[in-house]
Amino acid sequence: MEDQSQFRLLSERRFLPFFLTQFAGALNDNLFKQALLLLVTFSATSVLGMSLDMLSNLAGLLFILPFFLFSGIAGQVADRYEKGAVIRWIKLAEVLIMGLAAIGVWHGWYGALLLLLFLTGVQSAFFGPVKYAILPQVLRDKELVGGNALVEMGTFIAILLGTLLAGVLTKLESGQQLVAIGLGLLAVVGLVSALMIPKAQAAAPDLKVSLHPLRETWRLMAIAKENHNVLLSVMAISWFWFLGAAYLAQFPKFAQTHLMGDETVVTLLLAIFTVGIAAGSMACERLSGHRVELGIVPIGSLGISLFGIDLYMNMPDQPIPSDWWMILTDSYYRQVAIDLLAIGFFGGLFIVPLYAFIQQQTVPDRRARVIAALNVFNALFMVVSALMGILMLVVIGITIPEFFLVLAIMNLIVAGFVYQQVPEFALRFVIWVLSHTIYRVRHHHLDRIPEEGPVLLVCNHVSYMDALVIAGAVRRPVRFVMDYQIFSTPVIGSFFKLAKTIPIGPKAKVPDIYDAAFDRIDDELAAGNVVCIFPEGKLTRDGDIDTFKPGVDVILERRPVPVVPMALQGLWGSFFSNCGGPAFRHLPKRFWSKIHLKAGEPVPPEQASAPMLEEKVRALRGDAR
Repeated sequence: MEDQSQFRLLSERRFLPFFLTQFAGALNDNLFKQALLLLVTFSATSVLGMSLDMLSNLAGLLFILPFFLFSGIAGQVADRYEKGAVIRWIKLAEVLIMGLAAIGVWHGWYGALLLLLFLTGVQSAFFGPVKYAILPQVLRDKELVGGNALVEMGTFIAILLGTLLAGVLTKLESGQQLVAIGLGLLAVVGLVSALMIPKAQAAAPDLKVSLHPLRETWRLMAIAKENHNVLLSVMAISWFWFLGAAYLAQFPKFAQTHLMGDETVVTLLLAIFTVGIAAGSMACERLSGHRVELGIVPIGSLGISLFGIDLYMNMPDQPIPSDWWMILTDSYYRQVAIDLLAIGFFGGLFIVPLYAFIQQQTVPDRRARVIAALNVFNALFMVVSALMGILMLVVIGITIPEFFLVLAIMNLIVAGFVYQQVPEFALRFVIWVLSHTIYRVRHHHLDRIPEEGPVLLVCNHVSYMDALVIAGAVRRPVRFVMDYQIFSTPVIGSFFKLAKTIPIGPKAKVPDIYDAAFDRIDDELAAGNVVCIFPEGKLTRDGDIDTFKPGVDVILERRPVPVVPMALQGLWGSFFSNCGGPAFRHLPKRFWSKIHLKAGEPVPPEQASAPMLEEKVRALRGDAR
């Protein structure tokens, strides 16, 4: 399954109806919001008696306010009831709301449409928690990243299509009528798709739903804080929504003032940014190896900042009038388009693993409420983003490119804080970079490693990179047992401490460390974790496999667990091996070399022994060193 594309999910009933439902809903919401703003632009003063700026801000407030008011209740409902049924009730409500909206658009009842915009926000607030909480129930762990990527891709493509469709339709002579028909049809499509969603059992059927909006919203904060890493992941996602809202809000004036572009340029910038996010989301599955991989999150944040800075550096000093074609073809402007595409792309890399991580790490009976808390934070950060835009651009008076530069620098600061608070992000980043740049790692039968429960891995020891290669390949966190002396190395030692590596040494020389190591190993196995040892006890001197020491027998005597033999091929001769002299003391001879990591069939503890496991590892490795 590792080689199967995430698009395979679009052919399966457990995912496709849900995907179509959320896609139609996102498309409908954005068609309605954008069409309403465009239609009232020319009648705001005469019909509603307010300025265009006031109307735009009011519309934004009416849509986002329900997320603050009703997310607490929405999270409870999604946890309390069967999720397929919840989605169908929400989509039925959407049909009613959009039916009224269609009538309002057809007849030009703009005051009523503003009320319906609020109700659309209510419907979206209820859909958000169940939208993300259902995915871990219908997808396997290996599909979670791919499923989230498809959802994010679909959402942002729907946002783009809704915005473009509203712009096209409202310019037509019968535009209002066409928009009204579109709203009704999309709502019906969403409901029909929802009817085909399979059942997803309630996670907390005994939960008593409280109908106190503000109090329950406040309680969401306490639920989110129960897991520190999850809370910071929530904040990180909301931070991206802060950045996204800041960029999108400035596109119209940015295009007009700094690119001297017409309305087609504004549309193009939105399209480029959105397509970038969609592309980055879809790239996550391949880059993450079909698993929840936090290692690509720092890559995403770094990319956002670097291309944000590059955008500022490549702004034309003396812009000339432009249209969408000139932005794409003229070297004067092309780099601006590339930078915005890259910012969106790395944004997709940033948020998809975080969504999957939250879903994976949150207990099922509270998952929807944590997602609801995320929606509250997203809404809050978007409001703060708007206020910051006013502060920077109006009060302080900086230019929009300078504002983008400030955002890029702030992103670096925020990223540094998050990675300092959650070292796992930085740890996985280092492992991912090393295992994907120094070597081309090929995996063989790693699905033989149990996905749950304690397991002991035994492997030949060729280089100082062995642990990093294994850690980057195995889907579960691995606790490595390594020579205690490596912990005194300034940089490497700190890294292995961060990775919760277990130090060990000769019993005759350091008996306390020796005994403590076996106690730690037993504790980790008792907790259901994966432990990896290198039974040779040292790096090979000649590329061959040395005799396995009896430590593995001691471990299994204390804690009988399944043993998975593993073998590394291709690392002999690397800079980190003893080939051609001691490791690190000879010049590197190759780069990005192809290596193989193989796993054998699990061995029951009663059959496992050091000599037998040595034989199996030798057979796995074969003649290739």
